[in-house]
Amino acid sequence: MAKNITPRDKDYSQWYQDIIKEAGLAEHSPVRGCMVIKPTGYAIWENMKSALDEMFKDTGHQNAYFPLFIPKSFLSKEANHVEGFAKECAVVTHSRLISTENGVDVDPDSRLEEELIVRPTSETIIWDTYRNWIQSYRDLPILVNQWANVVRWEMRTRLFLRTMEFLWQEGHTAHATEEEAVAETRQMLEVYRTFAEDFMAMPVITGVKTESERFAGAVETYCIEALMQDGKALQAGTSHFLGQNFAKAFDCTFQDKDGKVKHVWATSWGVSTRLIGGLIMTHSDDNGLVIPPKIAPVQAVIVPVYRKDEEREVVFEYARVLMQELKSEGIRVRFDDREQFKPGWKFAQHEVEGIPVRLTVGPRDVQNEKVEFVRRDKGEKKLLDRAEVTQHVVVQLAQMQTDLLDAARARMKQNTREANDYDSFKQILDEHGGFVYAHWDGTSETEARIKEETKATIRCIPLSSGPEGAGVCMISGKPSTKKVLFARAY
Repeated sequence: MAKNITPRDKDYSQWYQDIIKEAGLAEHSPVRGCMVIKPTGYAIWENMKSALDEMFKDTGHQNAYFPLFIPKSFLSKEANHVEGFAKECAVVTHSRLISTENGVDVDPDSRLEEELIVRPTSETIIWDTYRNWIQSYRDLPILVNQWANVVRWEMRTRLFLRTMEFLWQEGHTAHATEEEAVAETRQMLEVYRTFAEDFMAMPVITGVKTESERFAGAVETYCIEALMQDGKALQAGTSHFLGQNFAKAFDCTFQDKDGKVKHVWATSWGVSTRLIGGLIMTHSDDNGLVIPPKIAPVQAVIVPVYRKDEEREVVFEYARVLMQELKSEGIRVRFDDREQFKPGWKFAQHEVEGIPVRLTVGPRDVQNEKVEFVRRDKGEKKLLDRAEVTQHVVVQLAQMQTDLLDAARARMKQNTREANDYDSFKQILDEHGGFVYAHWDGTSETEARIKEETKATIRCIPLSSGPEGAGVCMISGKPSTKKVLFARAY
């Protein structure tokens, strides 16, 4: 157990904050509610971004960029959209400052004719743009993604999980038919599921949000839901079928093959730096961060150990040759040759940082052609023959990726339960937390009551996983076609 990390079973929230601090992922900024993402944290995001970007392009999408500022009038054009985001908007009202005796102040003569909204999401400005790009069916589909930052005013913030400004990607697509748009929405949901499980080793449940949890302005919202080690759910990604709502709001039409003028069909979808929070809470332990190898900034670190100056060059040369071998296999490797820190300190820091593999070499290892191997999630030392090191690292990185997913799946299964009545539902939440499947009558009134009385929300109506079969609502006794997924959430 790392001395500066609070044990999970003592204070989970403090443990989470300690991991972020000790692993050097992020810190609070001078602007309340915003964060500084440090190099290690940003390197994780870059690896996530790289993997996702390739998946987006493999499905036909292109990257573009749209303005940070949105005219206030744009948000008022789609009623549900403005209602959903009105309380989260940061508003620019003036264009310059003036010098005063006390420093600077807002120039009262610079008030904008129309206020600008700092981007909370980009549907409005993108659809105002798309109407200029689209005239006929030949201009469709438009498959565009942007990597950007957004601002949503938050009173209660937590690093990565909920901040006023965060990084994300937002896809925005335009289609000629409803069927194409729905297929796009489902396709991108599957991209997110694949990324979460194959790269983050984080199992998820896919499903549809209820009307009250739906994205503002969407006809349907699909989501991936993950379960953290403390039994709370995390919405890890969403994909929205927008119907023709934004096309109608911004008068975006096209002429079809028969010459008829129709409104375009739309989707939007996104994931954010919240995924880093999910990564921390899915895999990390009381010794620090644990990162799945596929998205680890450094997959293997080599630590030289020596006492005498004459041993240094021999050990360093041995380590450098090993590093080049690992790099030739595509492994992201670091040679920790910092002389101001002792090996023991380095071992502890690499563990806290979650580097998947540690290799140690000393004079005796050079003499005997050996290397000491340690896997972050296992912690067991193993002495390897020099000739087998590179292949062993390749195999173990792949195995660690699989093992982390298997462990997370087993934990999700262990913490997923069914409730057939309201009393048992509340008991499960209070004693165990986790995912709970239960029948619901489909009404917003019952949903609101459950949320108010238990703090649990319907995370999704599962698409495939989960118990099947009709029943009756655990509160109202009204018919229910299937059990839905409940949990307390971040």
